Amino acid sequence: MAEHPAYPVGLRLTGRRVVVLGGGQVAQRRLPALIAAGADIHLVSPEATPSVEAMADAGEITWHRRTYAEGDLAAAWYALIATSDSEANTRASAEAEANRVWCVRSDDADAATAWTPATGSSEGVTVAVLTTEARDRDPRRTAAIRDAVVEGLRDGTLVAPHHRSRTPGVALVGGGPGDPDLITVRGRRLLAEADVVIADRLGPRDLLAELPPHVEVIDAAKIPYGRFMAQEAINNALIEHARKGKSVVRLKGGDPYVFGRGMEELHALAEAGIPCTVVPGISSSISVPGAAGIPVTHRGVAHEFTVVSGHVAPDDERSLVDWPSLARLTGTLVVLMGVDKIGRIADTLVAHGKSPDTPVALVQEGTTAAQRRVDATLATVAETVVAREVRPPAVIVIGEVVGVGRNGAA
Repeated sequence: MAEHPAYPVGLRLTGRRVVVLGGGQVAQRRLPALIAAGADIHLVSPEATPSVEAMADAGEITWHRRTYAEGDLAAAWYALIATSDSEANTRASAEAEANRVWCVRSDDADAATAWTPATGSSEGVTVAVLTTEARDRDPRRTAAIRDAVVEGLRDGTLVAPHHRSRTPGVALVGGGPGDPDLITVRGRRLLAEADVVIADRLGPRDLLAELPPHVEVIDAAKIPYGRFMAQEAINNALIEHARKGKSVVRLKGGDPYVFGRGMEELHALAEAGIPCTVVPGISSSISVPGAAGIPVTHRGVAHEFTVVSGHVAPDDERSLVDWPSLARLTGTLVVLMGVDKIGRIADTLVAHGKSPDTPVALVQEGTTAAQRRVDATLATVAETVVAREVRPPAVIVIGEVVGVGRNGAA
């Protein structure tokens, strides 16, 4: 008899009895989705992996610590058979068949009455992939298809332009340190939905090239100030476009709140009654050192790290940084926006007790194709910056962790 394709259906298992036989790796992979579905889960197994045991300890499942016995599938709506005992699996499968319980078998898919699809989700949409013929029943293939579909939904490339969902208002999106692959999934999706993108110079520029032609891209640095300060002019541009019913993305480098003035923009939008979504981003303070082979903390070397802005020099009356206290710390100091002030910063740290031999690394254009790392010490960093022509943007790392990653120096 010719094999027919499986009939796809979504099971609503909230509050309904689900029986899982076996507490090994298969159960460990499948249980989280069943828990998320709200099922009343009964695990029958004498042993379980630590992760499965933790689910039982948390009260997410009911664990019966024994082997399978006839009658375990009574009143079940769905069963997952995944023990290492093939004879017990066969008996349990026969019980499921007799009681018309949909049953998945990890050891013999052909003997099952149901198959588990490769699933993924994005923004309220669940994608489930099943192959239609036994010869094509390759879990790697279905997983690859699922991943491609889910990624397309997340970044907006699978949604036709006239069906693309739009969210009027503003999204403050942290674009990450520069590599376009380091923006969050949510940030990339919001970019795909945008009508207007107001971008910082330090944002991931490569992402802008992927936007459809109808999207208006505005360089924040080129917004005319007129009688306004630069930040106020940006705030006004966000409000103006959002009030036209546009979906606006404010694309910022790193994270919107790490020296990104994101809160100022949020306050301005709130005062104007404009809805705003904040999407955190990967901060360059951690990611750029990591990309250059420098861990900001390392066992036995640094138990803390401090991130400071270097755009105001230590001897400037506007500085809010307690540089003498920083000089006394034994951990890692990460300085952002401090290339042109690094000589005065180094002198201040040494004057307050930091060793002149403290290692320093400057990572320019981190995570991009132009990334380079320049090493120095507090005593030599000022002259090194000039001699090696280090230019912003660069993240400066001060501390013994620089030596931990020295093999990654360029």
